[in-house]
Amino acid sequence: MSTIYRYFVNIKPGRLVLWCYLLWYFVTLYFHFDSSLKLWVNSVGISLVIGTALMLSIANGSPAKADYWQIFRLYWMPFAVSSFAALIKNQGYFVVFSPDLKEVLTAITCCSLFVGLVLLIKWMHRIKGAWQLTKDL
Repeated sequence: MSTIYRYFVNIKPGRLVLWCYLLWYFVTLYFHFDSSLKLWVNSVGISLVIGTALMLSIANGSPAKADYWQIFRLYWMPFAVSSFAALIKNQGYFVVFSPDLKEVLTAITCCSLFVGLVLLIKWMHRIKGAWQLTKDL
């Protein structure tokens, strides 16, 4: 079984929500991209400061084995939050919702398609497992 397939078969609801957050971010980035170097440098700076603080807060002084994806997320999230805030500034957003229905529907569609794909993978895995079980009997 491939690694990505196994990942999606075993994905927990919390991680699925994080993937939807990422898709929502990318949709917003698509509609409101700003090539201003200052925006991206500031977002990286905030990411380094807050990400490091988050790393220190979970370290507890013990040399635990590093979970590279967790470390990536601890730095990625402040970057995404700060750049998202800069991109939507003065755009008329309500929390994370654009006033443009097309943008909201695009983000919802992307998340729905992704969740649907994951559910399909999980369903196919269960069907395959049930079929394999009956075949072995």
